[in-house]
Amino acid sequence: MTTDLALQLMGEMLLAALLISAPVLVPIMVIGLVISILQVVTQVQEISLTFVPKIITVFVAVVVFGPWMLRKLIAFASAALVQAGSL
Repeated sequence: MTTDLALQLMGEMLLAALLISAPVLVPIMVIGLVISILQVVTQVQEISLTFVPKIITVFVAVVVFGPWMLRKLIAFASAALVQAGSL
């Protein structure tokens, strides 16, 4: 394996990781921001108030975007194996 191929695979891996994790991370960040603003406005500092909506959001995001994320991961793994096998 050459250095160029390793760097190309690493770049593709980082892009795939970003694309696969974004559908879960973005809604969590939005929910966290909304809950933080709500806590500041109401001055309610309950720990479970932040975790329960985030867990529900993760569950919904994985159910909704899970098949797309899996297809993206399989496509990346197939492409990486084809590139590595062509050496």
